[in-house]
Amino acid sequence: MSNAWKIYLLAAVSFLVGTSEFIIAGILDKIADDTGVSVSTAGQLITVFSLTYAFGTPFLIAFTARLEQRKLLLYALAIFVVGNIIAVALPGFEFLIASRIVLALSTGVFVVTALTVASKMASPEKQGSAIATLVMGFSTSLIIGVPLGRVVASAYNWKMIFGGIGLLGLVAMLLILIVIPRSNGDEPVPLRNQLALMKQPKIAVGLMVTFFWIFGYSIVYTYISPFLLTVTGMSGKTVSIALFAFGIASLFGSKLGGYSTDKWGFPRTLVSGMLLHAVALVLLSLSAQSPALVFPILMLWAFSAWTSGPTQQYHLMTLAPQATGIMLSLNTSAVQLAMAAGAGIGGIVVNQASLSSITWMGAVGVTVAAATALASLRVTRSSSRASQLAEEV
Repeated sequence: MSNAWKIYLLAAVSFLVGTSEFIIAGILDKIADDTGVSVSTAGQLITVFSLTYAFGTPFLIAFTARLEQRKLLLYALAIFVVGNIIAVALPGFEFLIASRIVLALSTGVFVVTALTVASKMASPEKQGSAIATLVMGFSTSLIIGVPLGRVVASAYNWKMIFGGIGLLGLVAMLLILIVIPRSNGDEPVPLRNQLALMKQPKIAVGLMVTFFWIFGYSIVYTYISPFLLTVTGMSGKTVSIALFAFGIASLFGSKLGGYSTDKWGFPRTLVSGMLLHAVALVLLSLSAQSPALVFPILMLWAFSAWTSGPTQQYHLMTLAPQATGIMLSLNTSAVQLAMAAGAGIGGIVVNQASLSSITWMGAVGVTVAAATALASLRVTRSSSRASQLAEEV
């Protein structure tokens, strides 16, 4: 088997572990009904996962860095299977929280280790493509895994989803054992070295763009199923179709974002995409009483939101081209923290105000991201001019 196919295998497993993370948003109402908690309380399962991922993964990666990496992938997947078993076999909301913590830690270690293994298997000139393939696998879980999970949960039971993911996790362990070659661990990158990059203003502001963008997105996406069912009045079957349409539009948006970044540059693509994202959320709120209008606006939201994915990633890589791995890690932590904040604050908004208010809050978050992106570009230009002046002197 060529190394390209081995990288695609890792991407497929990344899709599996990504689905276990994102699936909650698609079945939030069903979990709330089954466990006897409110929708806003159920939404905190996303907060718990994201906070555990953001804070736990860097420490675990530093602690396990010297382990042989195929073995580390297998350990991570074994713990991942246990996390899914907890969700299926043990009753009550408390055990679901425990399951999310176990899944977050195992997912974080697997994804970061898989990125490292893939970059080692690729030739030097194709390492960027290898990383992009794995990131695509993880991102596709949001696009395909979530609506697919909604269909399964509607037809059968939401616990079947985690049972199926757990079984596929065992299959993934076997394939990795057979297909992926052994590779030595690396010297751990100290956390202080990772955090040192954040002292640079251009990088700190760049990561804030990620935070506010995903924060605004997460406030709405976490509660999208209850929003469509309650505010818009869609049936369960229509919600499943809407989530599939959302996923397809996300995929097209991501593709256009990459094309537009190459064609017209990331500043124009990033800012215009985020402004359109904010407008789409406002329109979603204004048209909420009409399912016929909501459907195309939902697709516009997905399309505009995910034009920013590849663009922002490229933007961050240009800020520290000598440390793309660390930037990828920091960006992932920013994404997870933003998802936790979005789910948490979204829950407060749902409790204190109403489900229909979340789109306005999301629009505010994304508008702040667009403004921060403009500030980031100015900071970057100022730094570049200062460097040029220093070289001339």
